[in-house]
Amino acid sequence: QVQLVESGGGLVQAGGSLRLSCAASRSVFSLNDMGWYRQAPGKQRELVAGMTKGGTTNYADSVKGRFSLSRNNAKNINLQMNSLKVEDTAIYYCFFGNIATMSGYWGQGTQVTVSS
Repeated sequence: QVQLVESGGGLVQAGGSLRLSCAASRSVFSLNDMGWYRQAPGKQRELVAGMTKGGTTNYADSVKGRFSLSRNNAKNINLQMNSLKVEDTAIYYCFFGNIATMSGYWGQGTQVTVSS
């Protein structure tokens, strides 16, 4: 079992920045894929940024150049979000497991709201 706890969400104006953090209960982030998904009201959950076990990082086209995923160590990852847009508003979830199948462990989610 792995517990994931997110922090850092909140309300920010468009153009602003937020930094999300995710802490795992065990040192697992180097053992499989990990990353961040988001889900906006009425929309499907989508991958925002993911890092494979081999270290390859991928970003959704909508966030490329604005968001940056980093792994501090095997228990902590971050998502730096710059130049936020209203359409970035969603609940953001930390994930550890298989990105291709979305099978694995999820955090409880943290709300990010971007106002115009």
